[in-house]
Amino acid sequence: TGSEYKDMLKVWLAVLAPLLKGHPNHLKFLNLVTDFILIAGYHSHTETTLRYLQDTLHGISRNIHLFLPYCYNQSISKIPKIHSLFHYIECIKEMGSADNSDTEVSEAAHKNLIKDGYHTSNKVDYIPQMLRWKT
Repeated sequence: TGSEYKDMLKVWLAVLAPLLKGHPNHLKFLNLVTDFILIAGYHSHTETTLRYLQDTLHGISRNIHLFLPYCYNQSISKIPKIHSLFHYIECIKEMGSADNSDTEVSEAAHKNLIKDGYHTSNKVDYIPQMLRWKT
């Protein structure tokens, strides 16, 4: 839930800092992500807060390559939550604050569509089967 994520956000840098000792750029990246999440959750925004958000997003995009070795297929661009970050500012300008938004609906859709589609496949070359399953 959103409150659980906010609780984790309060401690994740302190928990991960010892694990990332010797990797200051990784820690800086996580700090930028934390700043982005906190700023994006403001109840209202000004041009100044949106500029902070843009600066943070720029830092994230410059350093996201640090985590490529840990990603499937060496690609981050296809992760929806990462991709959505790059649309936050325009959405805030068009629709207002994102302080009450969450991803529960899309996560529920993932469970029902993706997982059920995989289970109905024969597990061999399953992606085309999953795509045909609901069409």
